[in-house]
Amino acid sequence: MKPTLRHQLDRLGLRLAELDASLADNAVASDIKRFRALSKEQADVAEVVGLYRRYLQREEDLDVAQGLLEEPDMAEMAREEISQAEADMAQLQADLQAALLPRDPDDERPAFLEIRAGTGGDESALFAGDLARMYLRFCERQGWRTEIMSESPAELGGYKELVLRVEGAQTYGTLRFESGGHRVQRVPATESQGRIHTSACTVAVMPEPDEAAEVTLNPAELRIDTFRASGAGGQHVNKTDSAIRITHLPTGLVAECQDDRSQHRNKAKAMAVLAARLREKERSERAAQEAATRKGLIGSGDRSDRIRTYNFPQGRITDHRINLTLYKLGQVMEGDLSDMVSALKAARAAEQLAALEGSA
Repeated sequence: MKPTLRHQLDRLGLRLAELDASLADNAVASDIKRFRALSKEQADVAEVVGLYRRYLQREEDLDVAQGLLEEPDMAEMAREEISQAEADMAQLQADLQAALLPRDPDDERPAFLEIRAGTGGDESALFAGDLARMYLRFCERQGWRTEIMSESPAELGGYKELVLRVEGAQTYGTLRFESGGHRVQRVPATESQGRIHTSACTVAVMPEPDEAAEVTLNPAELRIDTFRASGAGGQHVNKTDSAIRITHLPTGLVAECQDDRSQHRNKAKAMAVLAARLREKERSERAAQEAATRKGLIGSGDRSDRIRTYNFPQGRITDHRINLTLYKLGQVMEGDLSDMVSALKAARAAEQLAALEGSA
């Protein structure tokens, strides 16, 4: 184990003792909010310290076994113990490294997933529709619930813009890597000469704000417009102005919702989307500041970056952030994103670990 990692773990042992003392204090116990926060930290730290203590015990066992190698009648048993102790220590060190990685509290939260057509006209809108189908299939595979918050269909199919709400285990933590520019190379359905075109869409993934820590929206800074929801006709067309569009005047950010017949429910949903966009704007600005001094982490959400290329003629998909190319484009477009997501999570974990060791 590297000295920097050992030093980090030794400090956590001291922190656990501090937390135990604080939780035994009556003044802390009477403050419910502080008590809950310290209890959660204590549980997290105790888990890591417990692993470290098991590692130290196996390290001690290894030293004892190595000392027995010179005893003829104990050598065989000592070699077995050495082999087992080394294996246990390697596994415990891997577990410790994973446990020490910074955890984003937003990873467990529901997410808003926005898809917008970009350069490429009708083909871009069609690709936006393909991406929407891909993500909906992926969410179905994960057992997540999805809800269309707002949509703007294109004339020839697909979407100019689509906003989904996704809820389930680790939704934001899994989808966060999808934020960025998605480029497609293929022969469009609208192309009569068989030429390959390149077009693009942007995807933005934002965690749904925690109600307890939600962005405060000043009513004086909001413009709320009502309008009649669009539809294909028939008995279910909305005949009242129940659709809601909310504009945050200081930033110009806009959110709208028209999927519900109730104006009140549409307003609540639009407010939630607007709060998420404001929070994501703050996160992006912080990420941009960090990138000025250090190369941005994977999943920073910089929407101007081209993160992925979907090449249909060659059946390949490439994620440019980690230089990963998979020749399974058909499966990916059917929602099989598991290999891509796993590789992105592993790359992010490696960067986090390197940063952790560098700061220890």
